[in-house]
Amino acid sequence: MLKLAVLVSGGGTNLQAIIDSIEDGAITNARIAVVISNNRNAYALKRAEKHQIEGICISPKDYENRAAFCQALLKALKEREIDLIVLAGYLVVIPEQMIQEYRNRIINVHPSLIPAFCGTGYYGLKVHEAALARGVKVTGATVHFVDEGTDTGPIILQKPVSVEQGDTPEVLQRRVMEQAEWKILPKAIDLIANGKVTVENGRVYQMGEN
Repeated sequence: MLKLAVLVSGGGTNLQAIIDSIEDGAITNARIAVVISNNRNAYALKRAEKHQIEGICISPKDYENRAAFCQALLKALKEREIDLIVLAGYLVVIPEQMIQEYRNRIINVHPSLIPAFCGTGYYGLKVHEAALARGVKVTGATVHFVDEGTDTGPIILQKPVSVEQGDTPEVLQRRVMEQAEWKILPKAIDLIANGKVTVENGRVYQMGEN
C-alpha cells in the first residue's frame, strides 16, 4: 500500500479528486497518510479532516530560515514513511534536499501542456491568462515528476482541453481542472501505486505502453 503525502496551499480541489478516486476505487493500492499545507487556513485541511485524514500545517513563516523549514518538512515525511509526495496546488518551492531524497517520488500537476506556459512565474490563473493571450486553440494539463527545475521533470501523463470562444481565465481554469487535472492526477497515482511507471534517461515509460 503506497503511502501518500499531499501538499497543498489552498482549496484542495485536486486533493478532493484524489480522495474521491481512492474512495470509489479508481486509485488502488494507495492511501493518503497526511495532507500538509503551508497555510493553516487552507480549506484543503478541512477536506482532510472530513475524511479522517491527518492534516498539518508546516509553513516557512514559522521557521527562522529555509533550512529549518526543509528539515521540519522532511522529518514529517520520514516519520510517516511516505512513499509518494503529491503536489496539488502547492505554492512553496520544494527544497533541493527533498528532491534528492525523494527522486522520482514527487509528482506535480501543472495546468498546461508542458512545455507550453510553464516554468517560473506560470502558476494558477497566470497560466490560463497566458494561454488566452497567445490565442491557443488547445490547452490542458500535465502530471510530471519533480526535479530541480521548474516544471522540467519527466512527464507522466497529459490531457488536452479545448479553448472555447469567449473563455475567461477563470472559466478556462475550471474546464482544465474538471476535464484534465482531476482525471490525470488520480490516474498517475494509480499507475505509480501499481508499479506501472518507470523513468529512464529522463523519460517516463508505462507498462504496456508501446
